[in-house]
Amino acid sequence: MHILHISDTHSKHNLLQSLPPADIIVHSGDISLNGTEDEIIDFIEWFDALPYKYKIFISGNHDDYLFGATLEGLSSNCFYLCNSEITINDVKFYGLPMFMEDIISGDYIENINKIPSDTNVLVTHQPSYGILDYSRNRNYGDLYLLQTVYKIQPQYHLFGHIHDAYGIKKHNNTTFVNSSILDESFEIVNQPILLEYY
Repeated sequence: MHILHISDTHSKHNLLQSLPPADIIVHSGDISLNGTEDEIIDFIEWFDALPYKYKIFISGNHDDYLFGATLEGLSSNCFYLCNSEITINDVKFYGLPMFMEDIISGDYIENINKIPSDTNVLVTHQPSYGILDYSRNRNYGDLYLLQTVYKIQPQYHLFGHIHDAYGIKKHNNTTFVNSSILDESFEIVNQPILLEYY
């Protein structure tokens, strides 16, 4: 199974040309810039129409309109994961969004606690602490998320959020992937990352 991973497109999704083929495309949040309804709808229409067999996306900290939202009308092969899972070809994908409301209320930690132990591909917006999360002389990842990933050991942890920490790093049994498409100036500089699930 081939997985194409993108993140942090911030309403520039229409500028992405010639996306490589894959079985599944995953977007790990910050689909919009200002979190408006129009931005979210424009992304969903674009994403839902992509020619992939399966499509998965989650929310990032810029996607405020989706906080508490229930999405209807998606195609049967397009999935919005919000503290929820979908199993495709015996591979369990779990999506953990990043809403500032959850971080302020403390629900974010509770949501991390709910990640199933049999998750194969974990999709979050925020990185784990210390792994592809470094920018401007500090780490922006979450330590509790790191501890949870180490405990669960999914094959992949897919995320974004830190634009200038793009890349892939393997630690123990998990491959960590930051596929932020834009740089810190919100320009498209990085390529989607194609992964193989085995």
